[in-house]
Amino acid sequence: MTADNRAEHSTIDGTVSDGGVTIIQNADQRGLAAAAARDLVRTVTKVQREQSGVHGDGVARVVLTGGGAGIQTLRELAVLDHAATTAAEDFPIDAIDWSRVLVFFGDERFVPADDPERNEKQARDALLNHVAIPAENIVSYLAPTGAAPHDGAELDEAARDYEEKLARLAPEGFDIHLLGMGPEGHINSLFPHTPELLEATGDVVAVRDCPKPPPERVSLTINAVNRAAQVWLLVAGAEKAEAAQQVAGGGNGAQWPGAIVAGVERTVLWVDEAASPWLANGTAYDTAD
Repeated sequence: MTADNRAEHSTIDGTVSDGGVTIIQNADQRGLAAAAARDLVRTVTKVQREQSGVHGDGVARVVLTGGGAGIQTLRELAVLDHAATTAAEDFPIDAIDWSRVLVFFGDERFVPADDPERNEKQARDALLNHVAIPAENIVSYLAPTGAAPHDGAELDEAARDYEEKLARLAPEGFDIHLLGMGPEGHINSLFPHTPELLEATGDVVAVRDCPKPPPERVSLTINAVNRAAQVWLLVAGAEKAEAAQQVAGGGNGAQWPGAIVAGVERTVLWVDEAASPWLANGTAYDTAD
């Protein structure tokens, strides 16, 4: 598995050739999160204003992610939303109409619904509990009914249930899929050289032996990720610099899952200086195959 839509050249201002990866660098994780949140507001409100989006109905379908940069982006989004809804009409950022946003999650740890490890719980604490989004617009994964170890059938049912929800609510894919990325390049709960990454054929997969605890998870597959109009990777920290370089340079996707991410319209790698794939002197390097 390899990436086939990499940029011919990446430049320090984030512009790239058609069909490639746009790299946007900020000084630190907070700056990354603030910039990504602003761009997210602009993207969502454009879909709503123009009655566009992947489904052409003016409803923005957004996939959220966990992780440090991902959750901080949601916190920054909550701040922007509060400012936009309470400030004067000339506030430079439009207010999102949350009644026309459907929120999905890239993956979920198969733990009780109120467990602080669940991505949805973290997203609610950071953003969703602070904005006017209808409860039915938050598309949740099923949680286990009992304590671990869980019945394998329950995990399979959680994957089937989410696949059915996607077929009903997002049959054409997503407008934006936010992704975190681990130091080894994992995205969602898709880890290097695992069958969930390499062999899954649907949009959702049950993960039974995740290399990172907890072992049981449910995840969107790379097929689902790459059906999003835009895919944004939010990557901060020096420990992720090599993975970011593999994304920018089109590395081997079996070894570096982030390298096979490819939005239908746009793929964006948001990085802080510590995770930047550029050379130390700030010079962009050639990412041609």
